[in-house]
Amino acid sequence: QVQLVESGGGLAQPGGSLRLSCAASGRFFSINPMAWYRQAPGKQRELVAEITDGISTNYADSVKGRFTISRDSAKNTVYLQMKSLKPEDTAVYHCNAGVLMTNLTYLQVWGQGTLVTVSS
Repeated sequence: QVQLVESGGGLAQPGGSLRLSCAASGRFFSINPMAWYRQAPGKQRELVAEITDGISTNYADSVKGRFTISRDSAKNTVYLQMKSLKPEDTAVYHCNAGVLMTNLTYLQVWGQGTLVTVSS
């Protein structure tokens, strides 16, 4: 069984910064890619940022230049550094990972989510 545990959410002022972390635990062969999604009230879940092979990154247009995704492969942890936050960034942020299990089964695993609120 694989678990993703997010941390780092909270309240930030417009223009402020937050850093989210997501750590994977359990027995698995490898994890790739890792990503952050978000879901605002009344809206569909959307991809925020994704990192593949620990190097290649992809961002939603709405966060380009403000958010940075990175990964510490040794710790099986992915980070999302968020700067210049806007009220429209308010959402529950979910970590997602593609996990290759030891029996070579490939699973999509989700974290429970962490709430980010941007408000003055």
